Amino acid sequence: MKLKYGRKELEFEIESSRVIDILTADEKTGIKDPEAAVEAALTSPIATAALADLLAAKEINELVIVVNDVTRYTPYNYLLPPLLKTIAEAGIKKEQVTFIVATGVHSPHSAAQNREIFGEAAAEYEFVYHNCDQDLSDLGQLSTGNQLLLNKRAAEADFLITTGVILPHYMAGFSGGRKSILPGVAGRKSIENNHAMMVEVTAENPALEDNPISREMFEAAAKVGVDFILNVVTNSSREIVQVCAGDYRQAWEAGITASAEMYHLPLAEKADAALVSSGGFPRDINIYQAQKALDHADHAVKKGGTIIWAAECSEGYGEECFRKWMDQAAKPEVNIERIKEKFVLGGHKAFAVSKVAAEKEIILISSLSRAETENIFAKKMNSLQEAVEYLEEKYYGNYKSYILPQGSLTVPIVESK
Repeated sequence: MKLKYGRKELEFEIESSRVIDILTADEKTGIKDPEAAVEAALTSPIATAALADLLAAKEINELVIVVNDVTRYTPYNYLLPPLLKTIAEAGIKKEQVTFIVATGVHSPHSAAQNREIFGEAAAEYEFVYHNCDQDLSDLGQLSTGNQLLLNKRAAEADFLITTGVILPHYMAGFSGGRKSILPGVAGRKSIENNHAMMVEVTAENPALEDNPISREMFEAAAKVGVDFILNVVTNSSREIVQVCAGDYRQAWEAGITASAEMYHLPLAEKADAALVSSGGFPRDINIYQAQKALDHADHAVKKGGTIIWAAECSEGYGEECFRKWMDQAAKPEVNIERIKEKFVLGGHKAFAVSKVAAEKEIILISSLSRAETENIFAKKMNSLQEAVEYLEEKYYGNYKSYILPQGSLTVPIVESK
């Protein structure tokens, strides 16, 4: 069998009797003409007038399009041509359009990555990277008491469009939609206060409509006044299976069912072990991003069990605060308690990894050194085969496992008895 690892695959063999199931997405077929589907969605959107009519109804000096960064693959080769054509036909010039890359607290990517992601648009339009510590507007308090600080250009835009992909998300339920605003283009403190609720969410696992993180994100999107969203649901081959355009809330919600049908996988029981891939590049570009797969594998494994995790992490840990928290913690419980005392971005990923490590053994196959691996409470091994042989020895050949080839996407859900 093979699991994705960076831009390649790792092979291994395991006795079929040791595997309960291979947990893959319940794939939907990609749309045959995705660009035509995007055009149709812009013309007949959900719960709003056509984008062309909305643009015509407003006096627009500056139009802002919020786009994802390199860590969140989005099929912009299909999304941008129809979108930019509609904007141009409304009489809005290229110099009136600004792309804001929704980096949240991430670092900006390179010009080469920009060209790879956005194609010709990268050379023809102004692209700016959001900085969560600079050039922010204060939009006042949300109902939670969180002060909403947002990218100044996004907040002051005459027309605001957000783009994204609707996939399962370990904190917010699903990505896309309102996440383009908070955390996408929000200030550091606003993001920290929002993400601080993850301790509550990961402990209680609330339904989406009761998720306080998601609810606050919706309120932020409403407060800034998102005029139009263009989101898609993609299968694991990154093909578009549904285009969701229109109202910032209703259009996003229209994609939830299709996404959940593909990626929420019911299980009858937990296993002794799991072999999980973060899904290859860019999902395993660093530990900070690859962690989602560890969280999903955690749902499928018994307390005291073993998680074998394949994630190349060519860019290492991916965030400095995350590294510092790991450097400073002698055991997982330190980070679990520390996050309750004071929530800090970056520290929240240390908490997420530590809460798994506190209950399960983590074996990591990555480009990290042995010291870096042990620093996140994991055991380094050089191949999946070595890890499988370790399982055989640990459990004396008497164990059951799941395999998660698409670990960052698929969410195992143990059905209540």
